[in-house]
Amino acid sequence: MGDDSEWMKLPVDQKCEHKLWKARLNGYEESLKIFQKIKDEKSPEWSKFLGLIKKFVTDSNAVVQLKGLEAALVYVENAHVAGKTTGEVVSGVVSKVFNQPKAKAKELGIEICLMYIEIEKGEAVQEELLKGLDSKNPKIIVACIETLRKALSEFGSKIILLKPIIKVLPKLFESREKAVRDEAKLIAVEIYRWIRDALRPPLQNINSVQLKELEEEWVKLPTGAPRPTRFLRSQQELEAKLEQQQSAGGDAEGGGDDGDEVPQIDAYELLEAVEILSKLPKDFYDKIEAKKWQERKEALEAVEVLVKNPKLEAGDYADLVKALKKVVGKDTNVMLVALAAKCLTGLAVGLRKKFGQYAGHVVPTILEKFKEKKPHVVQALQEAMDAIFLTTTLQNISEDVLAVMDNKNPTIKQQTSLFIARSFRHCTASTLPKSLLKPFCAALLKHINDSAPEVRDAAFEALGTALKVVGEKVVNPFLVDVDKLKLDKIKECSEKVELVHGKKAGLAAEKKECKPVPGRTAASGAAGDKDTKDISAPKPGPLKKAPATKAGGPPKKGKPTAPGGPGSAGTKNKKGLETKEIVEPELSLEVCEEKASAVLPATCIQLLDSSNWKERLACMEEFQKAVELMDRTDMPCQALVRMLAKKPGWKETNFQVMQMKLHIVALIAQKGNFSKTSAQIVLDGLVDKIGDVKCGNNAKEAMTAIAEACMLPWTAEQVMSMAFSQKNPKNQSETLNWLSNAIKEFGFSGLNVKAFISNVKTALAATNPAVRTSAITLLGVMYLYVGPSLRMFFEDEKPALLSQIDAEFEKMQGQSPPAPTRGISKHSTSGADEEDGDEPDDGGNDVVDLLPRTEISDKITSELVSKIGDKNWKIRKEGLDEVAGIINEAKFIQPNIGELPTALKGRLNDSNKILVQQTLNILQQLAVAMGPNIKQHVKNLGIPVITVLGDSKNNVRAAALATVNAWAEQTGMKEWLEGEDLSEELKKENPFLRQELLGWLAEKLPTLRSTPTDLILCVPHLYSCLEDRNGDVRKKAQDALPFFMMHLGYEKMAKATGKLKPTSKDQVLAMLEKAKANMPAKPAAPAKATSKPAGGSAPAKFQPASAPVEDSVSGTVEPKPDPKKAKALGISSKAKSAQGKKVPSKTSLKDDEDKSGPVFIVVPNGKEQRMKDEKGLKVLKWNFTTPRDEYIEQLKTQMSSCVAKWLQDEMFHSDFQHHNKALAVMVDHLESEKEGVIGCLDLILKWLTLRFFDTNTSVLMKALEYLKLLFTLLSEEEYHLTENEASSFIPYLILKVGEPKDVIRKDVRAILNRMCLVYPASKMFPFIMEGTKSKNSKQRAECLEELGCLVESYGMNVCQPTPGKALKEIAIHIGDRDNAVRNAALNTIVTVYNVHGDQVFKLIGTLSEKDMSMLEERIKRSAKRPAAAPVKQVEEKPQRTQSISSNANMLRKGPAEDMSSKLKIMYRTYRIQARSMSGHPEAAQMVRREFQLDLDEIENDNGTVRCEMPELVQHKLDDIFEPVLIPEPKIRAVSPHFDDMHSNTASTINFIISQVASGDINTSIQALTQIDEVLRQEDKAEAMSGHIDQFLIATFMQLRLVYNTHMADEKLDKDEIIKLYSCIIGNMISLFQIESLAREASTGVLKDLMHGLITLMLDSRIEDLEEGQQVIRSVNLLVVKVLEKSDQTNILSALLVLLQDSLLATASSPKFSELVMKCLWRMVRLLPDTINSINLDRILLDIHIFMKVFPKEKLKQCKSEFPIRTLKTLLHTLCKLKGPKILDHLTMIDNKNESELEAHLCRMMKHSMDQTGSKSDKETEKGASRIDEKSSKAKVNDFLAEIFKKIGSKENTKEGLAELYEYKKKYSDADIEPFLKNSSQFFQSYVERGLRVIEMEREGKGRIPTSTGISPQMEVTCVPAPTSTVSSTGNTNGEEVGPSVYLERLKILRQRCGLDNTKQDDRPPLTSLLSKPAVPTVASSTDMLHSKLSQLRESREQHQHSDLDSNQTHSSGSMTTSSSTANIDDLKKRLERIKSSRK
Repeated sequence: MGDDSEWMKLPVDQKCEHKLWKARLNGYEESLKIFQKIKDEKSPEWSKFLGLIKKFVTDSNAVVQLKGLEAALVYVENAHVAGKTTGEVVSGVVSKVFNQPKAKAKELGIEICLMYIEIEKGEAVQEELLKGLDSKNPKIIVACIETLRKALSEFGSKIILLKPIIKVLPKLFESREKAVRDEAKLIAVEIYRWIRDALRPPLQNINSVQLKELEEEWVKLPTGAPRPTRFLRSQQELEAKLEQQQSAGGDAEGGGDDGDEVPQIDAYELLEAVEILSKLPKDFYDKIEAKKWQERKEALEAVEVLVKNPKLEAGDYADLVKALKKVVGKDTNVMLVALAAKCLTGLAVGLRKKFGQYAGHVVPTILEKFKEKKPHVVQALQEAMDAIFLTTTLQNISEDVLAVMDNKNPTIKQQTSLFIARSFRHCTASTLPKSLLKPFCAALLKHINDSAPEVRDAAFEALGTALKVVGEKVVNPFLVDVDKLKLDKIKECSEKVELVHGKKAGLAAEKKECKPVPGRTAASGAAGDKDTKDISAPKPGPLKKAPATKAGGPPKKGKPTAPGGPGSAGTKNKKGLETKEIVEPELSLEVCEEKASAVLPATCIQLLDSSNWKERLACMEEFQKAVELMDRTDMPCQALVRMLAKKPGWKETNFQVMQMKLHIVALIAQKGNFSKTSAQIVLDGLVDKIGDVKCGNNAKEAMTAIAEACMLPWTAEQVMSMAFSQKNPKNQSETLNWLSNAIKEFGFSGLNVKAFISNVKTALAATNPAVRTSAITLLGVMYLYVGPSLRMFFEDEKPALLSQIDAEFEKMQGQSPPAPTRGISKHSTSGADEEDGDEPDDGGNDVVDLLPRTEISDKITSELVSKIGDKNWKIRKEGLDEVAGIINEAKFIQPNIGELPTALKGRLNDSNKILVQQTLNILQQLAVAMGPNIKQHVKNLGIPVITVLGDSKNNVRAAALATVNAWAEQTGMKEWLEGEDLSEELKKENPFLRQELLGWLAEKLPTLRSTPTDLILCVPHLYSCLEDRNGDVRKKAQDALPFFMMHLGYEKMAKATGKLKPTSKDQVLAMLEKAKANMPAKPAAPAKATSKPAGGSAPAKFQPASAPVEDSVSGTVEPKPDPKKAKALGISSKAKSAQGKKVPSKTSLKDDEDKSGPVFIVVPNGKEQRMKDEKGLKVLKWNFTTPRDEYIEQLKTQMSSCVAKWLQDEMFHSDFQHHNKALAVMVDHLESEKEGVIGCLDLILKWLTLRFFDTNTSVLMKALEYLKLLFTLLSEEEYHLTENEASSFIPYLILKVGEPKDVIRKDVRAILNRMCLVYPASKMFPFIMEGTKSKNSKQRAECLEELGCLVESYGMNVCQPTPGKALKEIAIHIGDRDNAVRNAALNTIVTVYNVHGDQVFKLIGTLSEKDMSMLEERIKRSAKRPAAAPVKQVEEKPQRTQSISSNANMLRKGPAEDMSSKLKIMYRTYRIQARSMSGHPEAAQMVRREFQLDLDEIENDNGTVRCEMPELVQHKLDDIFEPVLIPEPKIRAVSPHFDDMHSNTASTINFIISQVASGDINTSIQALTQIDEVLRQEDKAEAMSGHIDQFLIATFMQLRLVYNTHMADEKLDKDEIIKLYSCIIGNMISLFQIESLAREASTGVLKDLMHGLITLMLDSRIEDLEEGQQVIRSVNLLVVKVLEKSDQTNILSALLVLLQDSLLATASSPKFSELVMKCLWRMVRLLPDTINSINLDRILLDIHIFMKVFPKEKLKQCKSEFPIRTLKTLLHTLCKLKGPKILDHLTMIDNKNESELEAHLCRMMKHSMDQTGSKSDKETEKGASRIDEKSSKAKVNDFLAEIFKKIGSKENTKEGLAELYEYKKKYSDADIEPFLKNSSQFFQSYVERGLRVIEMEREGKGRIPTSTGISPQMEVTCVPAPTSTVSSTGNTNGEEVGPSVYLERLKILRQRCGLDNTKQDDRPPLTSLLSKPAVPTVASSTDMLHSKLSQLRESREQHQHSDLDSNQTHSSGSMTTSSSTANIDDLKKRLERIKSSRK
């Protein structure tokens, strides 16, 4: 019981760790009770048990474990910190609970796993369970599967990721264990329940019986969608809601909720991608061109088989697609066409979106081929088209499809229409916008009138489908001219259509992802519109549609047919009218007269052609009156204008009559429903009169009216062509002037630029200067809308003219186009609203799209393409020059550019950088020339340009960035962000590429309103950039973080950190939090309009809409865009007044009575709501360098609800006097309205920050005065500032602390002091710290002083994040330029010193000598003793308590502890820069106690050595204890060559490999780094294939160079050499891990490589270097890899030849041959596994040659018997493995009979036949050369008896001992005990000693210090004699703490104490040591240590380069620990010296 009482007293947590099971049981029981009692999940109690929970579940006692599991379950369920334990606990459950026999234990284990999933740790749990599936114990596997199944069943497939489970399923079905197979079946059924048929493809290859069983089970499953029954914590409200629904009997909503779970998994995702390009037949490309169709068919069939794989790996399929396209397009054999189409279908299906880039090439060809009539061909082509459509978007292929629509062949027309119909089915309203629909409808409308019925039917079907998809509202405007019959037919088709969405959910989901393309991102109005107006689709904007909408759209009539008409505006009934009028037929003169007489007075009509002008004038007056009174519906416009045109018509001579006439035309156009037919009657006359001095203005007015009625684009076109078809220059110039004006009034929507440009060119060439001037003015106006691209059309004008044009453009630069004033009046607001959606992203480009484009594809000939790809760079340059010329000449081009993209792509990684730059310039040109159509080339040309951003040359990167920007300007960002391409680029570990790309994204993302979902793919790589070793990359990644978050949201970003390592995760999450704070709001819809030149016309139209929105939707969010946009346009006042209308109007109504009430209105929860809005990013975060308008507007809006209106007007007045008034009012009301002030405190503080940015001092003084009063009030009220209030105020207050005026600085400091009463000083500290980084020296000084005051008042605890970091920051300022700052910093540190004493020096880190001396001087002067405790410590509010405790721990760490950590910093700085802060890194190995004693004492006794020489100690003391690390090459700047392996030629690799052997270390390292980067990426490593020998040759040449040249070069920094070695070894290790590549190395190369590596291992110069040991260890590791992974025949052969050479070479060291033999032994050990892959004939030939060179006799003469033993062992093993068959492998030996080898083999075979007994397994493992067959017992005894006889005889005793030693070595388990038993004690010890001497002689001949650490399997184990008193110092895991370890430690200790470390070369030779008499057994550990050390030191230095053997140890027994007493004395003296220096 005594024991019990001991542990009963212990606290619970110690009981849980007690070694007694009872104690643990009791501990677990008590823990369980504690856990059940704790109610608060965040209680600190939980944290105490964090480290113990794993022990709870892994307890070794089954009974105790059960209790532990119960406790753990409760813990996981209730503790908020439980998530931190997930990994270790679940892995403990898997390994230690699931294998328990007790069912209860397993149940609890499963429950714990499920509970972890419930607390949101599903991914970690699943990872551990999947690891458990690799266990060897079937129980564990079964339990893991069962847990996964339960988890899936309960939580559903959204939480449990199915892909990894499905991956391992087939393996589980193959298990030998029935239980595992059964469990696998159950989980397969469960998975099927969730994803249905998506599970079939991955399981198609399992055993057919199992599959059948599964099918039977699957059929039984209920068909309804499954539901999760258990929810994550975060979803538990949803669970409650579900239960309510179920209890209410309806689960409609729930059903809707979870319905989406079924299609969530796509079968495609679950499949493994197959790589097929390499599997294509070698002669495929020749065969496909063959003349015989059978050969072509064979080639296609081969492809067909490959593409049947359901998922293909991405790659460069361009050539294959090209070949297939050629067959489809050109092959005469239709069967092959169908086959090629099938192949294309397979490719498209297998590659999905990755096929998109080839779609544009093949679509036109396939559509053209529809002319074939054969049904099977047509069907194959249809399938191909449908499959290709799913890989791209309708937008991308629309041009190709539309081009084919005009084909004459009816079948082509029919099939294209059918294809369009099928495509539409996959669209939704948002992916089929008007702009896309419009051209399709136009083409289809032609088809419905086609003569061929099948064409008509197909067109009806397509239109019907469109109708069904987007609804009548959108399609009707396009169907205006269709007669009723056809319209009905379309509607009938529409009813029959079944859409893909909703029907086949799987496909729909796929499609949705695949193409939200045109709609969402491009639409700029989408967000706002969806709320306010039910628009069927936000329009995207690529084509000619946007401008119309921007201008407010053309008015009223003719809309749908006009070039820019965006569909209907206005109300429904108006539309009806428009449609009738548009096609007004031309009436005859009689009808017109009749109609006119009905509405005009009779006299009027008679006098029209009177000869008296007065009568005509009177007639006109009457006419005018009649028109003015007429109603719109009654006015027969055409008739009236006919009357006016009646003779004399426009030839009227009297100007008054003419003026009246023109005025009437204008009236009719304005008041009536004026059609184009009417316009045509009058326009000619108007143009004729426009130049007339008196009538010109009236003519212009009439034209403008007509333009308003018939739309400007049409009118302008008519007018221009009329003006230029006549000769009158005055008319021409006035027409141009009118047009310039009209464009400004109407906006630029829909104008036909092409027509104008030709007319303008005519005008520019006119002789009349007025015409030229007008033309230039018109160009200026056009420039406003079109932008710089306009100039391209006029580049070939005369220089003088061009300079005039440029001057005009210059004038216009920077102006924004005016808002249209006409053309919108007829719209209702709803129309305007509706068109918001139409505002496209690229307004500017739409105009460019109207420009005439040239087709250049015919100029891109195959000769040109081959020129660009020529080997000679000069020819390549010529080719590029030609391309540049073609594009220049064409100006604007069509998107079809033939083979050019592939040719240019190749040049982007040209080795000649000048050509790369030229290519980039061409691509920039191309972007401008092609305009928005360049979109389709983004994937195949744009992304490669991004790769160039990784170039090492600055100018190339700059050019690439300019190119990318030029492209993005044309395409918008969506194309770039879609798909995986961008994330793949970011994945590349190229610092240049990463920083450029992240910088680009950070610039572009904030401007986007939405992004494709694929942006999330970049996030993991963004996170890795945050931790990149390159500082610039990290910075850029941090800058980009908020913009990613702006689009993806914090949740998604945080979730993506789940895959990171825990340390990285914490860092990244902290950064995310920070980014969340800086995250900008998404740009609002309308603001987008201003981003392009054409956007200018938007605001006027938008304003009417903005006011209602503001009222209807909560005012906080909406108004934001307006001011922003308005400001950009320079009309901010207008926009603001639209917004703030309500305010002034009220003010004017009631002025004084308003001022009586309270100024601050208390709004319940107002502040909380504002904070929520800011947190949820609904409003801008208050964070800026200078306040922008939108911040001011936002504050105004927020204040409107809680500040009196009149005060608000004062506060936001533009005059500072009013601000002063407002402040005075606020001071007056401060006391009386405390609640109100506190309720609006956040807004008041924000408003005051705005005042800090005013220049007026009086306002600033007043504001500070108010603040002092305010904070005094707040502290009285005991108010605490919220984080939100503090962060939006303090930083701006701190800015003012740097004001030049003293009085202001004082006030600010006073306010800061008062703030500490309402906001914790520890939180103030970081803000002030931030202020010390300012450029303003006054501010820095004041902030530093303030920090000193804080420390003085509140103690060290205010220093955040830690005192150390804070003081280091402050100390930096001691070296500041400014004297005041220096003083402030010194004073602050002195203050800390006064509070804290000498600890300060530790905290501030290292300072420069100058700074340190200043500080010490200042401290001396201050001469204060450290104060006991800071005075105000207690005063601070309770908020601070937590921070105090956390920091106290930091300070309590004793100095000694810190010192030891510094001393042990590991010296691997070029890889790890961090300092270790922990105590003593533990030695990695068990060292015997005798040795630990003194050394560790000495080592830890470093009290006095504090400042002596820490530098010297930075040796890698611990390095020696560490396991082998493969050196990582430093990543240098990587040239872009390798970044895109697949597009690279062998020449690039050759070039880089050639650099590996470079004499310049840096070049070599750089090349190695690039190769390493390739080798480390599995997908790219293949590119090295074929270059292995070449690479290895370069490598060993470099090794030779280093060995012979660099190592001898005194000037070279040896660190550089170590780096080079590290790179080489790292590279080789990477290479030899890839078996397929390793096997390519040939014999000769391997021989040289091994020679190089072994030489390196024996290089004594390396050992002396800091990191030498590390290098040698790594070489060891590499040698093992080479032996295992190379082609076994080649490496064996290489080793044999190397051995032969080394034995022949006299210069070669015996050590070298020995190492070669060890490698051979290693190979022998591998033989049983590799024998079948070895070419024995070759090996035997090598052995034969060896035996020829070294016959037996010669070998026996060798000093060592190793060679002969090695050879025998090898042959013996071969015989044993192959048996008699070995003799069949001598085929390569010419004259076998003479061969010693054959005889030897025969002997061996015979010997093995006689053999009885079998070899034990053990013997194969001991890789010694032995005769493995055991002799029969009798023989053995005779043999031993013989040996002992020899030992007994005087003359043969040595020989006998040698034989006995050999025998024992061969048969380590042989029993010689019986022979010794009978002999005397003396004889026994004589034999043992003799054996040991031989062992030392043989084994000890020069050994490598064991730190070479070659893996333990590499050598022969030798067994020390049993009587050895001191057993070897090897530890259990086979690693050995060899002598070198101690020597190294001693060396370090000596160095630390300043003793010399010179080598003593006067050691006695080893033989003399051995012959000395034995020293008696060691008495004390100290003596033992002395003798041990001296012996070790000698053996080490005598045999500096020893073998690879890490297990062999000196059998350091008492008898051999002999040593010269001199040495011992020497050592004793030294140890004495150490001790005395310590004292």
